[in-house]
Amino acid sequence: MIPSKDIASILENYLTKHIAELPFRPKLITFLLGSSPEQLSFVGIKKRLAERIGASFELRHYPEDPPYLAFRNKISDTANLPDTTGIIIQHPLPEHFDASKLYEVIPEEKEIEGHKPGSAFHFPLSLAVLAGLKYIILKEMNQNYVPDEDSILNFHEDRDALASYSSHKNIVIVGRGITGGKPIAQALQDIGITYTQIHSQTPDSKNYYKNADIIITATGKKILTPDMVKKNVILLNVGLRKENEKLRGDYDEEEMKNVASYYTETPGGLGPLDVLYLYKNLYDAALIQ
Repeated sequence: MIPSKDIASILENYLTKHIAELPFRPKLITFLLGSSPEQLSFVGIKKRLAERIGASFELRHYPEDPPYLAFRNKISDTANLPDTTGIIIQHPLPEHFDASKLYEVIPEEKEIEGHKPGSAFHFPLSLAVLAGLKYIILKEMNQNYVPDEDSILNFHEDRDALASYSSHKNIVIVGRGITGGKPIAQALQDIGITYTQIHSQTPDSKNYYKNADIIITATGKKILTPDMVKKNVILLNVGLRKENEKLRGDYDEEEMKNVASYYTETPGGLGPLDVLYLYKNLYDAALIQ
């Protein structure tokens, strides 16, 4: 199993230390439309983490959908405040809201989720996936390796090692959502990693699973069982579903632990790393502002 909790603890300590050394508190502003319990829970997690690491967090909550142009103007005004370090817009958005136009009004150095073309940042969930791969690289170089600050992903410094490790691997991404499979695929593409992306409409998907060396799952459904994958496959999950009122991933870890060489668990796997890499992006944004 990939020790995601240990890596998350190391990254949290790193952020706490380095944010304290900044001459100002970096400020994350989150825009949320609606009152979905799931989204409110996600926002609460971000707020609590900000408090722990010494960042500033502010929520702009709209229980009812505002007029689109008024909402876009509010984002623009907020983004241009001097004390705003980073802005995120919580998804999903109403279907009639053009997300790309919303991101256009956020300065590049403050759009810290990497939605703008050519952004200096990458989607935090993508970074969490790559951090999982980086741990595997370090572990395969030294079987006695235990997570330390070297486990923290730096996209630009680590891209060559990630590209080299993945060059002869058959990588399958399952899912194409805007907050899942799509940005993960973009991050791999930016590194130069070849992958195959499949989804619910892909015919004969089991053939892709059986031949994959690495499977990255982002569906929110149970899609994998041990008989569907090959021995020593690497499994990285970012999908979430509920089973008997408990959060689960796109596979059952107990079923997979004897067939996979490495795997992430749910909960407590890549999810906490996702939020931490959001704040790593916020910290990096503070350094360039």
